[in-house]
Amino acid sequence: MKFIRLPLTAIFAVFLMLAQVHSASAEDVVVQEQVQVNLNSATVEELSAALEGVGPAKAELIVQYREANGGFSSVEQLLEVKGIGMATLDKNKDRIEL
Repeated sequence: MKFIRLPLTAIFAVFLMLAQVHSASAEDVVVQEQVQVNLNSATVEELSAALEGVGPAKAELIVQYREANGGFSSVEQLLEVKGIGMATLDKNKDRIEL
């Protein structure tokens, strides 16, 4: 078996190119900003855009609940809205304001 002898500068250049490819990939990662939404003032569109697992129909139920009951006094009160369960609340707790 024959070994190819490369100059140290060539080996360093290969490592440098690989490092640049890796760092370029890391820069391309997009960090999704977490949006805060106020249950007592947000529109249907804002609720459905900000809350994971909440589409326009569930967002409409949230607004209807708010209008019928005078607003939310706790985040956990969201569980009283039909179609909103513990899994949805857990996914969104950090996004909700009152």
